[in-house]
Amino acid sequence: MSLAAHLEELGRPLVEHQLDHPTVAGIAKGDLPEPIFRSWLEQDYLFLLDYVRVFSRLAWQAPAAHLGDLVDLAHATYHDELALHRSLAAEFGADLGGAAKGPACQAYTTFLLDSAASYAEGLAALYPCMWGYSTLGARLAENPPAEPRYRRWVDTYADPGFADLTRRCAQMIDEAGADPARAEQLFLEGMRHELAFWDVPA
Repeated sequence: MSLAAHLEELGRPLVEHQLDHPTVAGIAKGDLPEPIFRSWLEQDYLFLLDYVRVFSRLAWQAPAAHLGDLVDLAHATYHDELALHRSLAAEFGADLGGAAKGPACQAYTTFLLDSAASYAEGLAALYPCMWGYSTLGARLAENPPAEPRYRRWVDTYADPGFADLTRRCAQMIDEAGADPARAEQLFLEGMRHELAFWDVPA
């Protein structure tokens, strides 16, 4: 089993915890109160700005074969995911420009930016977000919400193009040669940050 596949096996129970979280369950049913999603959207917008920086820091260290992959990941995050957030922000009345990071967002972005000092370790640390959202999107798309705004959110992460980016990230992990025990530690810490992120600040 490849390292990325092993990490995914470790992460599956934590994805199930996310699916049971009230915020995710509310998105799945389409009845999440708007103030909760608005707050989550503001936090995730700030998170994604730093996620782009993580990809960019790793691109600087990447072997030539994967420089383009990391540039593509940064580009997709900056142009596609953030465009979705700006679109939804207009519909939910979110203040993306005036938002401040809550404790969960600050802790997570600090962890990722610090981990990105090492190419192999940074990939393991960021994989919970890529793989986790691709997995959540696929699961939620099996019975998508009727509410169109939440359906659009689900469709973004269930998109085959997003799954392809996730697979490219997995390939980079497998080729990077990280210490497996250290990769597990970073991956599981990232998964814990993912779960904590759903507890959005009021």
